[in-house]
Amino acid sequence: MSCEKMETRILAYMDGRLKENERAEAEKHLAGCAACRLRVNEFRAVNDLLDELPAIEPSGAFNARVHALVAAEPQKRSSWLTWLAPSPRIAFVASMLLLATVWVGTQAPPPPIATQDLPVVESTDYDVISSFAPLSDLSQAPDDDADDSDAPQQPQQM
Repeated sequence: MSCEKMETRILAYMDGRLKENERAEAEKHLAGCAACRLRVNEFRAVNDLLDELPAIEPSGAFNARVHALVAAEPQKRSSWLTWLAPSPRIAFVASMLLLATVWVGTQAPPPPIATQDLPVVESTDYDVISSFAPLSDLSQAPDDDADDSDAPQQPQQM
């Protein structure tokens, strides 16, 4: 057992709340570690001092005041409507989402794409495209040695 682990178990060791195997492990550690043994002895000294103090019994008036205060506390009645009450975090997030939605909705829309500025290929331009030199390279027949899966796909004419 390490000293850090022993540090977390000192009070349980002194109170006898450790399991048998944990207690044996703690005693084995204490037998070999002077620092932890000193720490346990310090806790025992404090515990002995506290045992010497007289036990204070609360007066009957104190008990009556505590009972009266508890009775005066408003009782929260749980009903099926209590789960509808929003938590402050959910209300905050919902209001921020609503605010963001309103803000985005009030922004000016982006300008539309001017379709009249886009050139359209007319049927008269087909002759220009069909005689375009780079396209003629694509229309060559594949080699006989080449695999059919490597050959570029030819568009079907309808």
